[in-house]
Amino acid sequence: MIDGDVIRQKLVLIETCVHELKTLGRPEDIRTDVRELRFVAYTLQIAIQAALDVAAHIVAGERLGEPRTNRQLFELLVLNHWLPEELTAALRGMVGFRNIAVHAYGSVSPEIVENIARHHLDDLLAFVEAIQAKLESA
Repeated sequence: MIDGDVIRQKLVLIETCVHELKTLGRPEDIRTDVRELRFVAYTLQIAIQAALDVAAHIVAGERLGEPRTNRQLFELLVLNHWLPEELTAALRGMVGFRNIAVHAYGSVSPEIVENIARHHLDDLLAFVEAIQAKLESA
């Protein structure tokens, strides 16, 4: 069984991170300002981890399967109609970014961070919207 309050708290955290990235972030400075790079990379890491936490909670609570990787969490949500299929590629890429940010933080690519900040924040919001819609329809 899933705990809607836990999920909603994580979804708010994702929305907060995206809002901060959109209002405080300066993607144009990521390649030249180490503080900006670290702010954006770390804030993305928090948002992506919150999305993974939501996915893991739903997969476990709904007994949707036993994923072997974090990417499979999102695939199980797609297969079980929690997420639209078109989000799969973006979320997989974000998991890859998160893994590098957490485990190989010295090799985080400023170009990738900038690309995510400029072009993929709405993917995180689409994740939030899809999960909220599914919770409301249950």
